[in-house]
Amino acid sequence: MDSDRPYLGILLMLAFCVLAPLGDAIAKLLGATLSIGALVAVRFGAQAVTLLPLALALRLPMPRGTAVLWLIALRTVLHVLGIALMFTALRHLPLADALAIVFVMPFMMLLAGWLLLDEDVGPHRLGACAAGFAGTLMVIQPNFMESGWPALLPLGVAVAFVGFMLVTRKIAKVVDPIAMQGVSGLMAIAVLAPLALALPGWPALSFDGLGTSSPGLLALMALIGTVAHLFMTWSLRFAPSATVAPMQYMEIPFATLIGWLIFRDLPDGLAALGICVTVAAGLYIIGRERAIARRPRPPTPEAT
Repeated sequence: MDSDRPYLGILLMLAFCVLAPLGDAIAKLLGATLSIGALVAVRFGAQAVTLLPLALALRLPMPRGTAVLWLIALRTVLHVLGIALMFTALRHLPLADALAIVFVMPFMMLLAGWLLLDEDVGPHRLGACAAGFAGTLMVIQPNFMESGWPALLPLGVAVAFVGFMLVTRKIAKVVDPIAMQGVSGLMAIAVLAPLALALPGWPALSFDGLGTSSPGLLALMALIGTVAHLFMTWSLRFAPSATVAPMQYMEIPFATLIGWLIFRDLPDGLAALGICVTVAAGLYIIGRERAIARRPRPPTPEAT
């Protein structure tokens, strides 16, 4: 497909923002008894088992070509890394706080463009970046005092998902999302299986307790995670990332509500203020990007 459908993209991203923190909350519950490796394996195994047969049944075109398959492999590695780090962080941090730290993503993307790609970034957006980082540090500080180094894990999640979003947008218009997610689930198992065999004594890859855990919760976590990221992939298929990016901040209020309902966790004090600063700075950056994109470009001089 070549044309964008921005309103559909926004609705799909909003659906992701509701489902993703709910899946994370279930993973937080299961994380008390299961290893990170077991949770990630179930999550991506269910994705492969659910979506690959569906893609074949619907006769959807499967990803082809070396370049596309390498991009899907890169996307898969980034996805596995991001989810593994997020599940680990949720063992130690409240749901809303972890997500708020992850939302350092837009600042990372802007600074990467400025420092690495020599993109033009004005003082307004650099100031918003500084404010966003300050807000993130305000969320990290009380969590670091309470939990130590795990409070930094969401920063790793942000790095992984910056790459994940960029790769997804690059291939979302040329690869069917269901087929891509199915192949990605299979690739994730292909990555995890050798690690589990090579490191059988590593607690993070232990599958002890998998048979005694709640199968209903495991299935629900896997289903919600699969559907949520399918919605996110579809949203990037139908709308530019600059259009759907503001909607992602809706994850924070939904995560706050879900965290309160399930764990009775609410951000307070410095963390709550930091969340407000981070969201405001992120929305300001997105607003500036969209305003700059709408500016008329100077006419190109005619060749003589």
